[in-house]
Amino acid sequence: MIHNTYVDRTVVHEGEVSHVSFNGGPGGVRAVATERERSYERETHVEATSEQRTHEHTAASDRSNFASENHGRPANPAMSHVGARAENRQDRIANGVRSGQLTPGETSHLESREANINHEVKNDRAANGGKLTPEEREHVNQQRNNVSKSIYNDKHNGATQPGANSEVGQRQRNQQQRIANGIDSGKMNASEAAKTEKNEQHINRQVAADRKANGGKLTPSEKKQVNKEQNKTSKEIHHDKRNG
Repeated sequence: MIHNTYVDRTVVHEGEVSHVSFNGGPGGVRAVATERERSYERETHVEATSEQRTHEHTAASDRSNFASENHGRPANPAMSHVGARAENRQDRIANGVRSGQLTPGETSHLESREANINHEVKNDRAANGGKLTPEEREHVNQQRNNVSKSIYNDKHNGATQPGANSEVGQRQRNQQQRIANGIDSGKMNASEAAKTEKNEQHINRQVAADRKANGGKLTPSEKKQVNKEQNKTSKEIHHDKRNG
């Protein structure tokens, strides 16, 4: 059997109690900075770069970073690496497509802008030995900040992908899920996603016009035409996700 024994060795002598203060009070411990510690105060402190100030301003103005909006999960955390920010933005677009908050038209427009930025970055790197100058990096970040705001606005403007209450609608939703998965995994680049979503936007417009002309329904021939176009888009998605 094990016994734990606690011994109190405190001895109190009346009139000889010593009160030691550790907070700088009378009789306390006096702490003085060493010469090495004082040298740190005299070091040259570099101010925040223009890129860091841009990130700070964007984070403060983007409501998706507010705790009341994101519940502790910011959609656009501060990043300094251009590639990392691009990946983060693609994740946000994919989530918007998957949830239906981004319509094909909105996604096509956003991805076209992303494709243009990617093309610009590629050209700038090629001209500078694989790197971006501080000015180029700042310009890219400003463009991405603008796209980030557009993503937030598009996801909260009330426009959504058409529902899946019909055979045609369900297929449209399935196509959007496949596109979202391709964007999220990186198997579809921004240019491919923009082109595919432009095709989906065209189909959606065609379906809306046909329904309006036929009391909200599609004729058998119209359904056949829509499925034919969706088959074509489906093959493009399959090809884009496997072309490396």
